[in-house]
Amino acid sequence: MSEQKSEHKPRVLSGVQPTGNLHLGNYLGAIRNFVALQESHECLYCVVDLHAITVFQDPAELAANTREVAAAFIAAGVDPKNHIVFNQAQVPHHAELAWVLNCVARMGWLNRMTQFKEKAGKDREKASVGLYVYPNLMAADILLYQATHVPVGEDQKQHLELARDIAQKFNNDFNAEGFFPQPEPLIQGPATRVMSLRDGTKKMSKSDPSDLSRITMLDSADEIAKKIRKAKTDPDVLPAHEGALEGRPEAANLLGIYAALAEQSVSAAVGQFAGQQFSALKEALAELAIAKIAPIGDEMRRLNADPGAVDAILADGAERARALAEPVMADVRKLVGFLGG
Repeated sequence: MSEQKSEHKPRVLSGVQPTGNLHLGNYLGAIRNFVALQESHECLYCVVDLHAITVFQDPAELAANTREVAAAFIAAGVDPKNHIVFNQAQVPHHAELAWVLNCVARMGWLNRMTQFKEKAGKDREKASVGLYVYPNLMAADILLYQATHVPVGEDQKQHLELARDIAQKFNNDFNAEGFFPQPEPLIQGPATRVMSLRDGTKKMSKSDPSDLSRITMLDSADEIAKKIRKAKTDPDVLPAHEGALEGRPEAANLLGIYAALAEQSVSAAVGQFAGQQFSALKEALAELAIAKIAPIGDEMRRLNADPGAVDAILADGAERARALAEPVMADVRKLVGFLGG
């Protein structure tokens, strides 16, 4: 068995679901941070296709969406040579460890997961078992690589706490102090919560029936400009200070997006446009969004046109991920008492 250590090498793991139509919220909330993290950490970035099938997916769409998310990582600036970009399903250790952790986690813990209640809706009996035990698979994703840090949004904090509880219980149950680390949440500056361009009270979403509600990573420069021009506003001029954004969701959203893309504080963005009409903010935001997003979309289209090249990157990443996962999984098998490992 490899030496168990209480001090683990700093390592980041994060995953993105392979849903098509990646939008500005996905970029600002996750993918952009992946690019920054690779400067300071060893990173594994995973397209979580095993998580995706907790609800039914069209197989052809799932394959295409998996490639598209990988392409977005690379187009945004993730370096797949120096870091690892892969899809979960090519590393069977994720599913193997998830089963072990299913047997470590307690029903009471999972019953407290608010995201299952939200996603399953009123008829919980019809939800897949996979959706219920999804947090255990997420814990396996993290612990399989003995990751020390996980970038998380508000909606995943509870799942990371569960991963910490599972890690602690495994270590205690199998007398393996320090084997699995206690992964820490990685918070990178103020969270960018990107809302719909048609309704500042709702999150930007690919499921919104209005295409004008979101800027997608594959939108052309003209489409980006058009959607920002048509974004919902209120009748007043832009506020003089950040506190005055209270009760003005559309102003808060557009200024928040501008601040995030300009890599400045919301307060600075408010000061820049204080007292001006929305038209001035929209013109500046369109110019900035095109400069930041359109080149990524162009590179994504180039990568999407060569699926074989994307598949080769994912296969290479999976091979390197398996090389990290196998020694950990071999130790898990021995600790649990499985023969033959």
